[in-house]
Amino acid sequence: MAKQRMQQCLSCGAFCLTVVCPICGGQAQAAAPLKWSPEDHRAALRRKMNGVEKKDWPQKLASLPSLEQMEAMRVVEEE
Repeated sequence: MAKQRMQQCLSCGAFCLTVVCPICGGQAQAAAPLKWSPEDHRAALRRKMNGVEKKDWPQKLASLPSLEQMEAMRVVEEE
């Protein structure tokens, strides 16, 4: 589910509330970036809920494959 309700279709530009356009069936993405404020009063609570202070938190983050792995995947896809 998307973090923001209002979505805009990448193909036809229609606005909808789902990530799949009901008009053309294309993919939709957030119509506007989420609002953010430097005076974020809930930031400490969000960090606590997500466990950002824990020592193993950085290992849980998504990472990109190495350049060698990406090259190997590209070669396999070309074959």
